[in-house]
Amino acid sequence: MVMSDILKIGARGSPLSLAQTGLVARALEEAHPGLKTEIISIKTTGDKMRNVSLARIGGKGVFVKEIEEALLAGEIDLAVHSAKDLPSELPAGLSVGAVPPRADFRDVLITRRPGGLAALPRGARLGTSGPRRQAQMLAARPDLVAEPIRGNVVTRLKKLKTEVEAIILAAAGLDRLGLSPPNSEYLPPEIMLPSAGQGALAVEIRAEDLKIQEFLSPLTHRPTFLALAAERGFLRRLGSGCQLPAAALARYEESSMSLEGLVASPDGRRIIRRGRTVELDSTEAAANFGQLLATEILDNGGREIMAEVEGS
Repeated sequence: MVMSDILKIGARGSPLSLAQTGLVARALEEAHPGLKTEIISIKTTGDKMRNVSLARIGGKGVFVKEIEEALLAGEIDLAVHSAKDLPSELPAGLSVGAVPPRADFRDVLITRRPGGLAALPRGARLGTSGPRRQAQMLAARPDLVAEPIRGNVVTRLKKLKTEVEAIILAAAGLDRLGLSPPNSEYLPPEIMLPSAGQGALAVEIRAEDLKIQEFLSPLTHRPTFLALAAERGFLRRLGSGCQLPAAALARYEESSMSLEGLVASPDGRRIIRRGRTVELDSTEAAANFGQLLATEILDNGGREIMAEVEGS
């Protein structure tokens, strides 16, 4: 790529998406002096249908489909996604070209009044549309009432003032937007295991575009890349969309990877959780590790939970 070219980067038009795409654009410009970037805002199905549950309109792919179509058509050179929005299987012709260092993977419980989870009154309304968050919060506090809410970060914060007593947001999203809401409690993974890919960004490219692949190499953080491969392998083996409460968190240091995963019933009464640590040093090995852990969970009660969720 000639440095005088303008690199076109596709992204959703939400404030968070534009903020994190800006991080990638600036990192590229710093790595390649003279480079100019342009962020192309693309409205996705998930953005257009904010009042419909993700399960009804197609699951995770609704936040990336139109962007991927623009990438395949050559209208943009690459795309920046929240890694947790990417389906476990990418369309033919596309691949993940870079994964920058992961931000905070935790979820944050934000309450209308001080005191966090322990201080919420019985029967308090918890605003979340995510089955993963709902199941784990109900496991900790079965008395809470889950209320489905969608919208961007600011919209959800506004609903906290009028519609619900608590909401859950990703710590990374708050950080990237420069927001520090009062009454925030950062939930440890022992209570709230994150979504696969949470806190990480994925830069998607055309698989055969080797020039762009090489161009992106300074951005990739290998430990995060391998962790994401394991978490996505976990989801791929489950074969689930967004209806199944499932979570995965991998951490890689030197040549050792630890991975925790879970599958839960929507009401949080049954949680199958397993964790393993292995030595590995390749993306393929990481993905296989994720699939093996998912198989263990399926064989120990997860398959029954999946069948009930799919039949409901």
